Amino acid sequence: MKKDTLFTGLIALLCLTSCATKEKEQEEAGKFTVTSAIKMDTSFTKQYVSQIKSIRNIEIRAQEKGFLQNIYVDEGQFVQAGQLLFRIMPKIYEAELLEAQAEAKAAEIELLNAKTLADKNVVSKNEQAMAQAKLDKAKAEVALAKIHLSFTEIKAPFAGTIDRIPKKLGSLIDEGELLTSLSDNTNMFAYFNVSEPEYIDYQTNIKGRGDNHVSLLLANNQPLKYKGKIEVIESEFDNETGNIAFRAIFPNPDKLLKNGETGKVLMTVPVKNALIIPQKATYEIQDKKYVFVVDKSNTLVSKEITITGELPDLYVIKDGITHNDKIVLEGIQKAKDGDKIKYEYLNPKQVISNLRLKAE
Repeated sequence: MKKDTLFTGLIALLCLTSCATKEKEQEEAGKFTVTSAIKMDTSFTKQYVSQIKSIRNIEIRAQEKGFLQNIYVDEGQFVQAGQLLFRIMPKIYEAELLEAQAEAKAAEIELLNAKTLADKNVVSKNEQAMAQAKLDKAKAEVALAKIHLSFTEIKAPFAGTIDRIPKKLGSLIDEGELLTSLSDNTNMFAYFNVSEPEYIDYQTNIKGRGDNHVSLLLANNQPLKYKGKIEVIESEFDNETGNIAFRAIFPNPDKLLKNGETGKVLMTVPVKNALIIPQKATYEIQDKKYVFVVDKSNTLVSKEITITGELPDLYVIKDGITHNDKIVLEGIQKAKDGDKIKYEYLNPKQVISNLRLKAE
């Protein structure tokens, strides 16, 4: 009898202990740390897809028709200003020049004779004037023939790099036909589009953005080692996109950048009254970011958020929540939509301050 009583008491004690442990575990599991978004003026680095262009990039085209007699350069070669690139067979234009020069010589003799006869009153002064006009016309024909002949030699208008040469020796070239392109890559332009709100903030908050220097992230996600500078903002917004184009210039002494390349411009963007939350208060599902909001009945509600910028350990929020919403900071892994929770609230200023101290 005593053994039965002892056994029963032991069972009761174990049950009591187990229940107490479970209650404690449930209580601990139900505790969350909660905070809110905070509004503040700040700035962050934003990436903008950019198109990279040479500061000068032109098409080299034939100005006369003829056979391609000589190619003096190769694709990808660097050439100096004035360097001879191509020659169109000049024989016809040389003959035209000789003919024009002969006609000019004959006109000179004719003028000389007319002047002599006019001085002796054999012919009128009008005859002399007609001979002078004929000589002037002949000289103009000579000048034009020289220009046509000079067009058979195609020279580089500035120093740069030769692009592809589609025509080969002996090809019949029409007037205006493309021979190659020439790029001056000493410095490079990077064009990128900025939204209207960001443009206004950039123009009005000079202190917030620091200066107009920007960085360039290349296609391999490595930064260009040279800083660029915003030079130009276009005069009009695009009606379809609501964006305006910025142009930055980057030095290119290593000739790494080429015309037509792509990259991402990294620009410091000032933001007034930005809504900021810690990154660790978010979770991701299929490339979309969410937070758990605690409603008035202490129930968790999952909400999708849109992120407009990123700072160390922080996100700048575009929409999805307000600064009045309480969001879960610690315990997201065990949170479920619809759960009723107990929580401890932390001031967002304190949370951000701790994050910054931790980063330092």
